[in-house]
Amino acid sequence: MIPKKTMQIDRQLGRYLVQEDDSIAAALSAISDNKCGFVLCVDAHGLLTGMITDGDFRRWASRGDGPVDTSLPACTIANRDMLTVSADAPAASISAKFSERIRFIPLVDKRGRPVGIAQPRGRGFQIADRLIGADSPAFLIAEIGINHNGSFDLAKTLIEEAARAGADCAKFQMRDMGRLYHNAGDANDPREDLGSQYTLNILSRSALPTEQMLMLFDYCRECGLIPLCTPWEEASLKVLDDYGLPGLKVASADLTNHDLLRAMAATGRPLIVSTGMSTEAEIQETVRLLEARGAPFALLHCNSTYPAPFKDVNLRYLARLQELAGEAPIGYSGHERGYAVPIAAVALGAKVIEKHFTMDRSMEGNDHKVSLLPDEFAAMVQGVRNVEDAMGGGEQRRLTQGERMNRENLAKSVIAARDIAEGARIERSMLKVQSPGRGLQPNRIEELIGRPARRSLAAGDFFFASDLDGEAAVGRAFTFKRRWGVPVRYHDWRQLYEQAPSMDFLEFHFSFKDLEQEPSRFMQERLPCDLVTHSPDLFEGDHLLNLADADPEYRARSIRELQHAIDRSRELAEFFTLSGPVKVIASLGGFTKDRALDLAERAPLYERVAESLTKLDLDGVELLPQTLPPFPWYMGGQLYCNLFVDAEDTARFAHETGFRLCFDISHSKLTCNHRGVPFSAFVDAVAPVTGHLHVVDAEGVDGEGLQIGDGEIDFQALAERLEKHCPDATFIPEIWQGHKNGGEGFWLALDRLEGLL
Repeated sequence: MIPKKTMQIDRQLGRYLVQEDDSIAAALSAISDNKCGFVLCVDAHGLLTGMITDGDFRRWASRGDGPVDTSLPACTIANRDMLTVSADAPAASISAKFSERIRFIPLVDKRGRPVGIAQPRGRGFQIADRLIGADSPAFLIAEIGINHNGSFDLAKTLIEEAARAGADCAKFQMRDMGRLYHNAGDANDPREDLGSQYTLNILSRSALPTEQMLMLFDYCRECGLIPLCTPWEEASLKVLDDYGLPGLKVASADLTNHDLLRAMAATGRPLIVSTGMSTEAEIQETVRLLEARGAPFALLHCNSTYPAPFKDVNLRYLARLQELAGEAPIGYSGHERGYAVPIAAVALGAKVIEKHFTMDRSMEGNDHKVSLLPDEFAAMVQGVRNVEDAMGGGEQRRLTQGERMNRENLAKSVIAARDIAEGARIERSMLKVQSPGRGLQPNRIEELIGRPARRSLAAGDFFFASDLDGEAAVGRAFTFKRRWGVPVRYHDWRQLYEQAPSMDFLEFHFSFKDLEQEPSRFMQERLPCDLVTHSPDLFEGDHLLNLADADPEYRARSIRELQHAIDRSRELAEFFTLSGPVKVIASLGGFTKDRALDLAERAPLYERVAESLTKLDLDGVELLPQTLPPFPWYMGGQLYCNLFVDAEDTARFAHETGFRLCFDISHSKLTCNHRGVPFSAFVDAVAPVTGHLHVVDAEGVDGEGLQIGDGEIDFQALAERLEKHCPDATFIPEIWQGHKNGGEGFWLALDRLEGLL
């Protein structure tokens, strides 16, 4: 029975070691780089003198003895009483010392020099800078093997294409034919069987000199790939170990070659082990052998036929393989046609994927026949990453933002069937269920029956959660340092304006249907405030506004539609006492459907936007391009945004063209979350070219439009930066569906923002 909890030993100690007279700052940097939470201190003779953990530093820094001086020697804060174990100790006795407190144990030789780090196997292992474990993305290997067919130049091309396709690693094979084969690798030996003769012929003509192989490993690193290689015998293993390869691959054919496995484990390098051509008993033997030596390893499910019939792949065996591997990661090495199976393997828990890689499947050799071409490998990479995103964390089911939008449009609500006076006891006959779903969901209808109505309702009015749980927020005379307003439509502007007539402007959000209406149908008197408008994104025929589109006809229509919105804005302005030009907010496009564009690909799109803007009549208006999220929701479906997303190119566009921006706080926070960059830096770059603000909270990479305080934004810190960079920018609270129930979402947001903006 294979134990569930075992340990592994990392013998590649470079990333764990600092000299005891190095600075504390250098030790902290090493801890940050190795991502393990500790470093070992050694003296000039290499003897272990102490360990420094994150906790050691925090305890030292918080003693309050004076200023924290990280230029002091690392030995100042080292724990000299750490637990160590002899490198000769049995694996079981080392494993027994682990606890909740002890997660890493230095192994020392007889002189006291560190020679390894023991840790529980469940933590995974690292190859170069890539973690391979339960919580890591799948490690994607482009198996070049011998598909270079003995050509150094072709091998370099394969490396370049693998990097371009998104591989993490390029893997090769190394053989000393004279030592590997009993006949010294003689391809002309008439005594060999037909299969052996064919294999020897291919291998002998595909071998590259050792010097060229090492040059290819270097070239992998230059191209951003991790180099790996399969040694087929111990002479090749020594070459790879001396070179310093970050990990080793065990071929399926060597799963039962225990002498070679012991030699590979002795290097201390992580092993990726294919299990093709093997029985379950043989796999168990190998696992026991590797665990006994503390070798970091991953097991790859594999069927070693070329190509493998789909019926023989048996992908469900991955679950059993994980049982055999215990806490070690598992993966899949595929020889079947196509790339659907590796993507499915990732969904079933594979953390390593290996697929053969070629430039031409018609080339000589079995490996070419089962290889992916560069564009196919790229498609596999994208499919794997999509599946990883789709897997999620298994958290409790909740609505996504896109679902919320579709629920509003497609679901149903509880609606008043007739006029209901405030205080009247609600009966079932007073209620009906109709679309859309922007009110109380029908499953709560029974909660209303028998209650007194909290407010008077006209027939057709929606019920809301506040009709059950409490009073809705209402408008009042808010006080802000900057000019403010609320989003409105033709049908609700009066109701919202009359609740808070102290607002400085109204921001009309047009639908394309609104543009067909004459403003005089909805406006009679001249209001003592300013006007901001927001152009529609979506027009009839599913036309999304896109001034960056490569199709001239599509782009021309977008220009016409935006001009129509501008013209309507000028007409609507006749009903306002303006203090300056009408601000018109617009999302100018640049989206794609299948993938996000790289920075270098965006320049032509920005050029088309700038050229399109010159064709607009902007007399009497100020057009403000809106900052956009990485994954916008358009009518409940997601796209990829490319322009006005990142701070640098967005700010550059504003500086070069002279257009100020509408800085949508929610959109841009999502961008920062997606890119992993500080939101403060984004604000510092974009706020100085901002004329208007959409203020709203955000969460994750696509959770936009949240109520203030319900997301991740620090509004106190944001307000301080906005005051510094754009004190005159106007703002609205753009809470998604904030207009419902008399604008309760807007009023609640303004309550929370008062005193900040």
